[in-house]
Amino acid sequence: MTFVKDPCGIICVFVTYLSIFYADYVVTRWIIMSTMQNSIWGPIHVVTFNTVVFMLTMAHLKAVLSDPGKVPLPQIRLDFSDLHSMETSKKTDMEREEWTVCTRCETYRPPRAHHCRICKRCIRKLDHHCPWINNCVGERNQKYFLQFLVYVGILAIYSVALVVGSWIYPCDTCSPDLPESQTRMLHSVLLLLESGLFGLFVIAIMVDQMHAILYDETAIEALQLKGYRHQYRPKLMLLKDVCGAQPALWLLPCSSIGNKKYDYDMPLLTHDV
Repeated sequence: MTFVKDPCGIICVFVTYLSIFYADYVVTRWIIMSTMQNSIWGPIHVVTFNTVVFMLTMAHLKAVLSDPGKVPLPQIRLDFSDLHSMETSKKTDMEREEWTVCTRCETYRPPRAHHCRICKRCIRKLDHHCPWINNCVGERNQKYFLQFLVYVGILAIYSVALVVGSWIYPCDTCSPDLPESQTRMLHSVLLLLESGLFGLFVIAIMVDQMHAILYDETAIEALQLKGYRHQYRPKLMLLKDVCGAQPALWLLPCSSIGNKKYDYDMPLLTHDV
């Protein structure tokens, strides 16, 4: 379990949960209970909507608290003074293995690992640091981050559908009290705006994440204009690397390390002594 003490990230996490629970409150109290009191659809929507909220919360907590793939720090301070005096053959071997040196962490890092200045650690297959989960999106928690985006998108579409439906279909059980009707309308408009903004935002990020997964290229690698050298692999296998081997479990926020295994043992180099 990990938690980054970043003020911006903590505020974003608070705003995320405030928005989620506000949407749950408006849908349950001002839409379903006010317009579907005598309908069988009322309890169905309450259970379904809150199930999505529960899955969203679990996926978000997993993304926030999970280790994104931190590269272990060395137990003994490594001496990089001999790095420039290495023999050419050894340099060639390291370049072939694609191991790099992080002078901030003072350690060697495996292929596709990058340093996060906010987490102050090197992260395996780092895509980016996301303030909305107050954590990096890396090899071990990208699945949960993608699930969080999917559930936010579902919740946004669901909320818009319920609000629009409550406006289109006449309500026989709505209170004739004017202040209560105005309050319900105000909350509905605010929820509509929130759902529209968050929905479009997460859909854009979701498309970016799917592109990164299916083309096996993180956001950092795309910015560096340096694609990772790898052999062609089917798109389904790339999805399984992130989401797990069983597609039926892809939307469940359960632990999964996927199929792809990396060798992250420290390379045997004579100057590590």
